[in-house]
Amino acid sequence: MPRTPLLLAHRGARTTTVAENTLEAFALAHEHGCQGFEFDVRLTASGRAIICHEPKVKGITVAKATAAQLVDFPVLQDVLAQFGEKAFLDIEVKVPGLGSQLVQALREDPPRSGYVVSSFLPDVLIELSIRSGSIPLGLICEDKKQLRRWQDLPLQYVIPQHSLITQDLVQQVHKARRMIFAWTVNDKRTMLRLAEWGVDGIISDKTELLVKTLRPRPN
Repeated sequence: MPRTPLLLAHRGARTTTVAENTLEAFALAHEHGCQGFEFDVRLTASGRAIICHEPKVKGITVAKATAAQLVDFPVLQDVLAQFGEKAFLDIEVKVPGLGSQLVQALREDPPRSGYVVSSFLPDVLIELSIRSGSIPLGLICEDKKQLRRWQDLPLQYVIPQHSLITQDLVQQVHKARRMIFAWTVNDKRTMLRLAEWGVDGIISDKTELLVKTLRPRPN
């Protein structure tokens, strides 16, 4: 078997029994054997850092939500408190404006099992690096144009869509003393190939397949 990368669930365990980006989904991913998970953070108009992928849910635009709306969604502090001791956290920041609150939350309840604050938005990462030089940051990339920026930003992690990753890229990232995570990897062959190339983490919707493929249990 190749060296085992960090096994991470994409928005928690994706099943028909629990909703993504919920505390239940994160707990289920942990039960499946994942060492951590990726989740999305957005900011409401009332200043709550809620866990939510889409900009509009239940007919409500998250950025315009009042204090009385979307109250059933978990917030960043809930995840840090419940999982910070036992899971690697990939905290994806979906929008600008979260810097101050995010830095404060991480200072008050720092994850003990490792974490990265990731984003598609370079300006978000630059702001966070200015606010705190101790927060590990990661650039998420879905095309080659975005990927070309990784060497110019204050990053510790490069997080490309898996089809962008080559063995040469993995070597370049490691030579620059940075880590590389792949998303979203949902088939066994790709999981094995990326692990063989030496990626540091694999993010997947199929948590049980990921664990079975890269951390098989003995008979």
